[in-house]
Amino acid sequence: MDASAFHEATTHLQISTVKGFFLQDEDSTDPATFDYTTTNFGLIDQRYDSDDDRMQSLTPFKVVYMGRHGEGFHNVAQDFYGTEAWDCYWAKLNGNDTSTWFDAHLTSTGIAQAQVANSFWAREIQEQHIPTPQAYFVSPLHRCLETANVTFSGLDLPSDRPFAPTIKETPSSAVLSNALSQLLREALGIHTCDRRSPLHTIRALFPSYAIEPGFSDPDPLWVPDLRESNSARVVRMKKLLDDVFALTTPTLRPGERREANGEGEVEGTGGESTFISLSSHSGAISCILTAIGHRPFPLRTGAVIPVLVRVERVQGEEPTPSVEPWRPAPECTIDPTAKPIPAGR
Repeated sequence: MDASAFHEATTHLQISTVKGFFLQDEDSTDPATFDYTTTNFGLIDQRYDSDDDRMQSLTPFKVVYMGRHGEGFHNVAQDFYGTEAWDCYWAKLNGNDTSTWFDAHLTSTGIAQAQVANSFWAREIQEQHIPTPQAYFVSPLHRCLETANVTFSGLDLPSDRPFAPTIKETPSSAVLSNALSQLLREALGIHTCDRRSPLHTIRALFPSYAIEPGFSDPDPLWVPDLRESNSARVVRMKKLLDDVFALTTPTLRPGERREANGEGEVEGTGGESTFISLSSHSGAISCILTAIGHRPFPLRTGAVIPVLVRVERVQGEEPTPSVEPWRPAPECTIDPTAKPIPAGR
């Protein structure tokens, strides 16, 4: 192996949160009361210098808009039965006598939440001239596909930034050599709400969405008896970010070099995406935040937060994280079929 090949083999992407721009980065902001629609996406009200030294360096910066899907029928069922009964019993089923939550669809409330996001984006585009996403990635689960469609359809987007989402399930073979898949999904296993529909169903319902190569018709990774651990999901989300940033920034791919002109700009990087949209799930977004060193910031259904991140290719192998094994569903310590007691009684 020559020296250049060794160098390429021992580098990895280092991704970190850049604080000082958004309220959601600050420990003083309460996620329970935070409202992205009344705080301009949480942008801190201060003077911003377009010549910020951090943005003039060769290090790529990305703004990642992370949107949680609107309320789904599984959310309603979990609230109705309670988390203990849901996790040990009801989440294993496709539904009950009145509702179906296999690959859960949005409720009317969930659709309304996505419409709120659409109206907010429209206002931000018109009044604030907000930079819109240049690349859109969506979980293959129906509630995210539907949320993204309602949120971004009909907006006055720039002609060079259309809503052209990619369903993110498999990594780009040109970037990642391993066969890791299901990148942008919620935790895998046991819960039927997190088992996706066949590809032919997705194509029929969302024909304009781009499907990545290698996307199989049946769901290849969902299993009925084990649930992905949180630490395993953090590793999966880091792989997602590695893939997305390499896809949207060719200069970050292994083996490619970056050269700057005299004005501090990178030559030959046309088509790179600085503003990226991820439409996903509460657990997935939580693990993305962990992977980038962000504070915990749980999102309500339908909520959106942007985060500014620094992305660097650094020398050395990526540290090997400690990953817990997947686990079976918890044993029921209550009768999960007993009629729930209404709140307040």
